[in-house]
Amino acid sequence: MDFPILDTQVYNHRLVYLDNAATTQKPRAVIETLTNYYLTLNSNIHRGAHYLAAQATERYEGVRRQVQAFINARSSNEIVFTRGTTESINLVASSFGRGFLKAGDEVIVSGMEHHSNIVPWQLACELAGASLRVIPFSDEGVLDLEAYRSLFTARTRIVACTHVSNTLGTINPVKEIVDIAHSHGVPVLIDGAQAVAHMKVDVQQIGCDFYCFSGHKMYAPMGVGVMYGREELLSQLPPYQGGGEMIKDVTFERTTYNELPFRFEAGTPSVGDVLGLGAAIDFMQEQGIEHIAHHEDELLHYATERLLTVPGMRLFGTAPHKAGVISFLIGEAHPYDVGTLLDKLGVAVRTGHHCTQPIMDRYGIPGTVRASFACYTTHDDVDALVAALNRIAPMLT
Repeated sequence: MDFPILDTQVYNHRLVYLDNAATTQKPRAVIETLTNYYLTLNSNIHRGAHYLAAQATERYEGVRRQVQAFINARSSNEIVFTRGTTESINLVASSFGRGFLKAGDEVIVSGMEHHSNIVPWQLACELAGASLRVIPFSDEGVLDLEAYRSLFTARTRIVACTHVSNTLGTINPVKEIVDIAHSHGVPVLIDGAQAVAHMKVDVQQIGCDFYCFSGHKMYAPMGVGVMYGREELLSQLPPYQGGGEMIKDVTFERTTYNELPFRFEAGTPSVGDVLGLGAAIDFMQEQGIEHIAHHEDELLHYATERLLTVPGMRLFGTAPHKAGVISFLIGEAHPYDVGTLLDKLGVAVRTGHHCTQPIMDRYGIPGTVRASFACYTTHDDVDALVAALNRIAPMLT
């Protein structure tokens, strides 16, 4: 099968893997690409004159062009490889903060952000003497765009917003969010970690200035991610890290920085993982991104209806436009207890605050149980979750 790990037995039950928002499982083609790199091609890139270095460099830069096409960036110079979404956002927050944030300035974020799109901006604001302003959201998990419009002032410097909430599943109207910001002359960063595996992303259509995502949430290895940035804006940012590759000339008096995108890729990259990202994109395109989106949307509606039949079910995040993420509680039971009991029945879910503590504070709860879907999730998986919950619900309520 494409995903060998799904044959795993857990406590004498078949594995029902519903933790895809944390990380997706890897298809055989990605695993083989990673293995083959270390068996046949392992070399550092860009610096060597020998055959392996040249071949590895060609493959690596080929994936950069592949990512460019995948998200419809204008140029491969706009594609920067990182370790993941978190590093991508930290890169932008650090470089943009040093280049553009001053005392009294403001950064707008939404109330449903992952900590990775809050804390880096807090750090940047602390250094500059700037402040965060927060877009509220409704009980259903829908951003208040009128409140968003009212947050802009002459000191607003950037907006940072998630495309899809990892906790609520809400698909935010990112193009409208960008258009509103641009009408004030303000750039926008989009956290796309929960979007790229589930829908077609076109950064030119969205119009965003930065778009960040991780490989491991889209069937690629851990340790690789992408920061897309508009070339004209990237060229104005100071480097994020110093070291090899990001330089042209170094003396003890001064350093001349490399051209885009290498200016932001200091040190030896994870070449094998980047090649694995290319294989994952191939896999997604072979499956058909529109087909994946339709499949997961149908599963979401099916699962929501089935879960509402479970005694004590409480759903969090009921926006009309959602991705395949369902957060819930059973009565007043602690989410960790629910997750532990489900695990004993072979069902893998995520429990806790999902790195979105402000969302939990908004609802006055300690956390949720989260089931999340991927292209390989089936109706049988949903049925197994519901059956397991019906079995354990009497113990919890």
